[in-house]
Amino acid sequence: MSNELHFLSIAAAARQLEAKSLSPVELVEALLVRIEALDPQLDAFVTLLGERALDAARDAQTEIAAGRYRGPLHGIPFGLKDIYNTAGIATTGHSRTAMDHVPKNDATTTARLFAAGGILMGKMATHEFAHGGPSFDLPWPPARNPWNREHQTGGSSSGSGAGVAAGFILGAMGSDTGGSIRNPAALCGIVGFKPSYGLVSRAGVMPNSYSFDHCGPMTWTVEDSAIMLQVLAGHDPMDPASADVAIPDYWAAMTGDIRGLRIGIVRHFWEEDAPANVEVCAAMDASIDVFRQLGAVCGDVRLAPMQEYYDAKVVIAESELFSVHRQALYANPGDFGGDFLARILPACLFSGADYVEAQRRRRILLTAMNDIYAGFDVLVTAGPYGPAPRLDAHSTISFWRGASIATPFDVTGGPALAQCNGFSKSGLPLSLQVVGRPFDETTVLRVADAYEKATAWRDRRPDLAAGPAPDRPAPHAPPTPAVTLDAATQSLAEGMAVQAGLRLNDSQLAFLYEAAPDTFAMAARLRQPLTWWDEPANTFRFPA
Repeated sequence: MSNELHFLSIAAAARQLEAKSLSPVELVEALLVRIEALDPQLDAFVTLLGERALDAARDAQTEIAAGRYRGPLHGIPFGLKDIYNTAGIATTGHSRTAMDHVPKNDATTTARLFAAGGILMGKMATHEFAHGGPSFDLPWPPARNPWNREHQTGGSSSGSGAGVAAGFILGAMGSDTGGSIRNPAALCGIVGFKPSYGLVSRAGVMPNSYSFDHCGPMTWTVEDSAIMLQVLAGHDPMDPASADVAIPDYWAAMTGDIRGLRIGIVRHFWEEDAPANVEVCAAMDASIDVFRQLGAVCGDVRLAPMQEYYDAKVVIAESELFSVHRQALYANPGDFGGDFLARILPACLFSGADYVEAQRRRRILLTAMNDIYAGFDVLVTAGPYGPAPRLDAHSTISFWRGASIATPFDVTGGPALAQCNGFSKSGLPLSLQVVGRPFDETTVLRVADAYEKATAWRDRRPDLAAGPAPDRPAPHAPPTPAVTLDAATQSLAEGMAVQAGLRLNDSQLAFLYEAAPDTFAMAARLRQPLTWWDEPANTFRFPA
């Protein structure tokens, strides 16, 4: 059995730990052996906490033996995306600018997992400050996909996705601002659950976008996500966006019975708005057949075009991220990685009016969802498109071009879960998303769990064997793009950068120039007629 401990689900391990047929020390020791043998191939960890984890396992073992079992996370090894504060342990954001950041306090989520008896195995790789892409010019290399280490994990919760899929940890915390839980869940073949905005505290988690940041679990099964969410959910006065809502029994909601549930299929996202490849389309058709066979009533439904959500989100989120890092960008932008800069610098081209316009558009998109929610119990669409691309296929400018199938559900704020729904011919995972009304996590979990149990995708794990680490390229920034922008627009963009307080070198200006046409076009698409009464989505509320 010890050879397979690394592939236990949280639920299965919890049963053995409670029955004392498995000890926390035995479990942690088995995972550490696996991590030490295989993580050099995957780079899932930024900081491995082996001795600390063993100490915590001994404490958990003593407590359980004495009859002080705290619940299904007691003795369970987990990982934290390296944006979650950990008292006395570095929280770096995978960035050169925060390498020496050692918080004095735990994030609320960290504290809740500790209180439930969870054992922290380490801090997981991310894209820089939960943004950017897989970068080779940062202090740590990017995480690699356990299904094929030459391929991307998806981001930005990259190490969390790789670590769960590889059997290094039984669960992990990710964050989702534009898909950063669901992207790696999709490409690594695991479950990634973005709860409703405000359900899980963001206090003590490095911010990306105040308007869109969500914290949530990443696990192998839907049941495991429910177990973690039960501990994580709940009001936190330290988070101004925290929702004070009743917390149901998430595990009890997973009855396996979805007969009569109305499922809206958001087909136009993957067939029209951003056409997916043949393998994704076939996997989605097969998945819809499974839902029908389970007794659900499936019908197509149309939301706003995917690009409308993406435009509103990017203008808001990049403006907020620019504000978060403004002082460091003023002082020395070269301290950041090139991919991060290529995303954040063009935010200086958005005006204050653009930001407000985007928030007003978001309100309209939110209001339009009311009729959708009234007609369906959940929505289903494709997950972020697999198969995972190669690491060397990453394109920095791609962020500004096209739209993401995950982002609409950050804009609308309700729960969204990504889960495996097949594999490509190349052996890489594919995925679907189940989306619910705000704070209706129970129905999302019920539907996703029923699908998972009706299919065999959880029986397949990455085939990893100890061996030499992959050749890592020497640290390098993304190539400086050729400047093709006309002189007048170049002058405008450079002037706006100077007005924003930036002092950029030629390479940094080239990234700004490359994105400028897409940035200006995005803002222009938001400038459509509105009434006086269309208020922004971030209307003022008195602090609690």
